[in-house]
Amino acid sequence: MSNAPVSDTAPPHARPFLAAAGWGDAAIEPLAGDASFRRYFRVRRADGACAMLMDAPPPNEDPQPFLTAAHYLLDHGFRAPQVLAEDAAQGLVLLEDFGHRRMRDHLDVAPDDETPVYRDAVSVLARLHRAPAGPFRPYDLNEYLREAKLFTEWFCVAHGLAVDDAGFEVAWREVMAPVLESQRDGVTVLRDYHAENIMLLENGGEWEAFGQGLLDFQDALVGHPAYDLVSLLQDARRDVDPALEAEMLRHYLQHVDDDEAFLADYARLGAQRNAKIVGIFVRLSRRDGKDRYLDLIPRVWELMERDLAHPALAPVARWMEANIPGELRTARGKTAA
Repeated sequence: MSNAPVSDTAPPHARPFLAAAGWGDAAIEPLAGDASFRRYFRVRRADGACAMLMDAPPPNEDPQPFLTAAHYLLDHGFRAPQVLAEDAAQGLVLLEDFGHRRMRDHLDVAPDDETPVYRDAVSVLARLHRAPAGPFRPYDLNEYLREAKLFTEWFCVAHGLAVDDAGFEVAWREVMAPVLESQRDGVTVLRDYHAENIMLLENGGEWEAFGQGLLDFQDALVGHPAYDLVSLLQDARRDVDPALEAEMLRHYLQHVDDDEAFLADYARLGAQRNAKIVGIFVRLSRRDGKDRYLDLIPRVWELMERDLAHPALAPVARWMEANIPGELRTARGKTAA
């Protein structure tokens, strides 16, 4: 896999694709990339209309999972971007443009809006969890283990640690067993639901009711309702005050029968997700040359330590204590990789 910088120029086949969709005269402006091979462009037509062009080039990317999830969300009344044109074989999708008001950016300049904005985001999740689960594969034990093992495969290797891989899997199998039991019915899990993937949409100057625009949901699975709450409230890219996290959990728990069991699963999924993210961020640096993600790892470690303090995580906490030196688990300022 190449470490070369990704081009900010649209592929040659984008022009005929746009022309066929009625956007032949549009100017194409590159946007900042993400942690994948997908690229995004804002296209502006001569009449002032704007849309988003997704370039998800095969074989590294496949837009079909995104399209499947978008159609599911739209069919159930959620604000995924409308699909204006698609050519999955060429990796091109033309989408509704949600504008510039990303949740993360808005809260950077309007921190007093944090509580109502997060409350809306949690309410969207509660509504999603009441909808029928989407046509996605299950978030099963093999997937949870595969993700958790990114921690040992990348973070531990980057630090030259000889760790107990077999014991790591045994610990996670024990910890995740209750999650698998409680997610039997399953809900749609978007898997990357956080402040950089939520757009704040306006209607007459006011936020739309349940109108937060959803992005980056192509990896959706059917799993546990706590997962996307963890993604939102234990954000790898933005500090969320623990008091706000607790308040938002209380807001969600209105829809839950067994608060104690749910919060234990929240901690389990928090630790699993944060272990995965540490591994992914090291991989992005070492394999793909995206070193900026290393700066985020100390925050993720702090979040994981909080999760590991829950009694439900005792097997994994013991493994961490035995295998990861204390200096690699301290908070801000440690060397990430």
